[in-house]
Amino acid sequence: MSAVVQSYYLMTRLLRQLLRQPWWIALSIVQPIIWLIFYGQLFQKVITLPGFHTATYIDFLTPGIVTMSSLFSSGWTGMGMLTDLDRGVMDRFLVSPVSRVAIIGGRLMNLTVTNFCQSLILVTLGLILGARYAGGIPGVLVLMICAVLLAIPIASLSIALALTLRKMESIIGAINFVLLPVMFLSPILMARGLMPHWMQVASRFNPVNWCVEAGRGAILGQADWPGIGIRIACLAAFAILGALLAARAFRSYQRSV
Repeated sequence: MSAVVQSYYLMTRLLRQLLRQPWWIALSIVQPIIWLIFYGQLFQKVITLPGFHTATYIDFLTPGIVTMSSLFSSGWTGMGMLTDLDRGVMDRFLVSPVSRVAIIGGRLMNLTVTNFCQSLILVTLGLILGARYAGGIPGVLVLMICAVLLAIPIASLSIALALTLRKMESIIGAINFVLLPVMFLSPILMARGLMPHWMQVASRFNPVNWCVEAGRGAILGQADWPGIGIRIACLAAFAILGALLAARAFRSYQRSV
């Protein structure tokens, strides 16, 4: 059985676990919805500042919240890996014929499916709240692809931390140490032209910024397609590096048991 097929079966295992927790599903969806509604109302007047190029703040905000949701939901992927470690599930996988690639791949495939669903819900809610997507369905798809390409390396980092640190408190501290700065060094909530100069410079090297700018430009019909293509390529390269990091951490874990 190929690693891809095994990854699929491990993904369905994780999806079944998720479906058995309806309250967790509800709460994980409600939180970004609250961000979209509250931030959209709280900061709606900032659209009058120079630097914004959208008719309403909800137009500007929706792609940012999709990115933020992808960023934070992927950051906790390592918690599931830690649970499997603590319960001995990982040890049973290691003595089975399952592909080692599939153990990581199944989690990343599960993340892709859940991320797509969550992004679609947020895009639909943004539409209900008044956002208008001049980029149409192709623009929405580009935004969702960017969100997934951002989620994969962040989830890979989270998995690597779980396999290395193996303590919940340490993982939470490390993930927050990474996620909060990269969120604020991106135009999720504020136009990049209104950020301090040093933050604008730093944001050029921030994968979250690549995701927001590519997805926002595509969905709002302000597409610089060569620029979007470059950002997507950079996100894809970042995703590959993240997956390699998780694979290396997994090999280190195998040698330690």
